[in-house]
Amino acid sequence: MRSSPSCAWRARLARGLAAIAVFVSFPAAALELPRERAVAGGLALVELGPALVAPQVGLDGVPVLVVGRPGGWTAVVGIPLEAEPGGLDLDVRVEGEPPRRLAVAVGPVRYAEQRLKVAPGKVDLSPADLARHERERLRSAEIVATWSAREPASLRMLQPVPGRRSGSFGLRRVFNDQPRKPHSGMDIAAPTGTPVVAAAAGRVIDTGDYFFNGNTVWIDHGRGLLTLYCHLSSIAVKPGDTVNAGARIGAVGATGRVTGPHLHWSVMLNRTMVDPALFLADGG
Repeated sequence: MRSSPSCAWRARLARGLAAIAVFVSFPAAALELPRERAVAGGLALVELGPALVAPQVGLDGVPVLVVGRPGGWTAVVGIPLEAEPGGLDLDVRVEGEPPRRLAVAVGPVRYAEQRLKVAPGKVDLSPADLARHERERLRSAEIVATWSAREPASLRMLQPVPGRRSGSFGLRRVFNDQPRKPHSGMDIAAPTGTPVVAAAAGRVIDTGDYFFNGNTVWIDHGRGLLTLYCHLSSIAVKPGDTVNAGARIGAVGATGRVTGPHLHWSVMLNRTMVDPALFLADGG
């Protein structure tokens, strides 16, 4: 016996609703998340709950990386190195709902300090060097503000070069009693010429020779997740190039203000440098 048009319509509706239910209950995150460490220079993983469209999240007006699926979204929040223990407030906007604020607890952390006595010329820049550094600082600020809509291909990264990791992230050096900013990356010791690879897939957004960083490559991985590679002896890519994880982008060197060959590698989230070890499979 043939079903009536109304029965057929109800059957199609039921199948459609079932499909929507399966879609909405999709796992909270298709990407393997980095390791959480909610301290200054670390990152927090904040569950945002289900929503048909990814929520928009900001920290002090800066967009925050959000990953997941309609069944559940997660904000991956970079915590500034200068953050004090306590809390940070996220601004969260979900389509069809009033804006809300979510508190992120920030725990205490103590990074190493190193005091050094060096020749004054190694601390104070000449007028020409200072002017160059100021030009490069403005250029870097534009690069750091990069935001692309695509989701990162991965939140787990490769170590860009084999070698001993110094564990120097967060280290504060004091030269002749003058404190400098905390070290914002991971130093990896390796001989000059050792190939350096992209830690994850992305697009090259800047290359150049910088006063402090030497030969440098910046890669955009999507939604405010950037990586930085410094002191290279050579650069094998150019801005606009798309690279896969593990693709060669340059070679280890000692360019810029360094005392020996190594790679300085930084990872940035929502315009703040965070500990690269949190993105490595072995946790650093």
